[in-house]
Amino acid sequence: QVQLVESGGGLVQAGGSLRLSCAASGRAFSSYAMGWFRQAPGKERDFVAAITWSGGTTYYADPEKGRFTISRDNAKNTVYLQMNDLKPEDTAVYYCAARGGRMFYIKSYEYEYWGQGTQVTVSS
Repeated sequence: QVQLVESGGGLVQAGGSLRLSCAASGRAFSSYAMGWFRQAPGKERDFVAAITWSGGTTYYADPEKGRFTISRDNAKNTVYLQMNDLKPEDTAVYYCAARGGRMFYIKSYEYEYWGQGTQVTVSS
C-alpha cells in the first residue's frame, strides 16, 4: 500500500514557475513507476508526465515537453514536477499516481495509487 500526498500548488502568473512535490509513504517506493496527471473543471483527467522506478526514463505529453520536468528522489520517497513557462491552460488540479512496474505508464487506468491532488491556477 502506498499513500501519496501532493504539495506545491498555488496561484501564479502566466510565464511563472511552480514545483510540485508528491511524498509517498509505505514500502518500496523505489520500485514504483510514478506519473503526474491533471484535471481541469469539466474535463477528463489528462496525462502530464511519467517516470520509471529508477528515474532513468521520463515521458511527457506533447504540450508539456520542454516546459515541465519530472524527477524523483528515491531516498526521500518523493517525485517532483517542475513546471516552467506556465500558461492559463495549465490551470487544473494536479495528481500524482503510482504503480509497480519497470516501465513508464501514461494511461490513468494503469495506475493503482493516487494522491488527493493540488490546485494550480495560472492567471493571464
